[in-house]
Amino acid sequence: MKAKRQRRLPKLVAAIGVSALALTGCAEGVTTDEQTGGDGAAEQNLVIGVTTDINSLNPWTATQYQAVDVLTQMYGSLVEFDAELNPGPGLAESWEVSEDGLTVTFKLREGVTFSDGSEFDAEDVIASYETIQDPETAAVSAANLASIDAMEATDPHTLEMTLTQPDAALFSKLSSLGTAIMPSDVDLADVENNPVGTGGFTLQDRSPNQSVTLAANPDYWYGAPALETIEFRVIPDQSAVVSALQAGNVQMAVFDDATVASTVGGEITVEETARLDMHVLQLNSEREPMNDVNVRLAISCAIDREGVLESAAMGEGEVIGPITSPSFKSDPTDRPCPERDVEQAKQYLADAGYEDGLSLKMIAMQDGYSTAIAEAQTIQSQLAEAGIEVELEPLESGTYVDRWIATDFDMAVALNGASADPDATYGRYFTSTGNLNDVAAFSTDELDALFLEGRSESDPEARKEIYAEISGYLEDQAPWIWLFTGYNYTAMAPQVQGFEPLVSGSLLGLRDASIG
Repeated sequence: MKAKRQRRLPKLVAAIGVSALALTGCAEGVTTDEQTGGDGAAEQNLVIGVTTDINSLNPWTATQYQAVDVLTQMYGSLVEFDAELNPGPGLAESWEVSEDGLTVTFKLREGVTFSDGSEFDAEDVIASYETIQDPETAAVSAANLASIDAMEATDPHTLEMTLTQPDAALFSKLSSLGTAIMPSDVDLADVENNPVGTGGFTLQDRSPNQSVTLAANPDYWYGAPALETIEFRVIPDQSAVVSALQAGNVQMAVFDDATVASTVGGEITVEETARLDMHVLQLNSEREPMNDVNVRLAISCAIDREGVLESAAMGEGEVIGPITSPSFKSDPTDRPCPERDVEQAKQYLADAGYEDGLSLKMIAMQDGYSTAIAEAQTIQSQLAEAGIEVELEPLESGTYVDRWIATDFDMAVALNGASADPDATYGRYFTSTGNLNDVAAFSTDELDALFLEGRSESDPEARKEIYAEISGYLEDQAPWIWLFTGYNYTAMAPQVQGFEPLVSGSLLGLRDASIG
């Protein structure tokens, strides 16, 4: 992967940015001495330009990237990842694992309060995890807690967790937003109106399809944020977000489109950060004709992944196999067709009884992330050359998520999150008990056994071998077509200080940011 790099964009683009400022005059987002009372002290109000509104304030059910970015500011989990993807203290300040790996004792932070003023303790953790495990909650990370057999609060700030088997991925799983802690008496029916978390910010205002504004939590255990407010302002078009940056109406934005990011000029700094998240084509293996592995392999062999990366993201990224975590990374050539092979694709179709080709439908999100439609159109064109006609259905993000959760598609262009540990990434998708197995539409007894072996093994080298086997199995069965990982392009005005983009894509670092 490329390292994070900071770039100043070309002078021509910078000139465009200056012209935009000249046309708009003194824009509302620009802080001046007059606005701050004349003493030069900057107001600590950050405006972030985003292209979509959030669809949930519930951390346990949120799947939309924009919602995750907002909710990360409001909630906390027991474990946090550092910049190198090592698990470290969050709401748990330390933990110990028994010699047999079956008991984990967490020492919880004292003096932590929720945004409603109530005190955080071990009972809140137990209640949260039990609610996440309840199928009626429909929590996206329920499978992350599958190895937990029992929990006991031995005192208000000590939690003893008993596991059904050793779980080497446990701390990675407990770092996700989907395992965030809410009060034991939380009313889930009211969370969308009154979210209660332990994060650095609280909900101040929400104007649907316009903005979400958060206010700093002065009692945040990490330390009170320097920023007083963060406004996530909805600007539906990324080019319009660029204009807003140039005009000073917003001070920060995160782009996933290299073309758009290259147009940000003037004094705006753009930092490029590699991400773990995977651009994939999900196949519904439970629906004909995708229930035939030969059809799935035909699709895999017909796709030129480098071509998709080039057309959708200007080549800014890396072709991948199933696992993107640096410690377990898949070899992207370890698949039945290491390179595009249209003739082999046609042979697979013939083996499945489709010598004359077939027709399929594909859904793609038109407003959630910028490369989806370009990916879909490129794949559509490539598959046509192998005799697979594809009808593309562009969907707005809310409809797309509903269809995705219901597995209501033949194929779905998707951007799926990834974790530092592959069990945390895929255990919920490709095991028969995974809570998102219906979405993945694929599991086997062999995969179940391999995932169990992988999470139970403590030796790092042995785990690498197990997940390499899982990766190869997934490529041979092709329930998904793994395409590429891309980059985040974090654009910041010069007055934004202290924010460091993370490879996880998390915006947790806003708690360290300030306006200078």
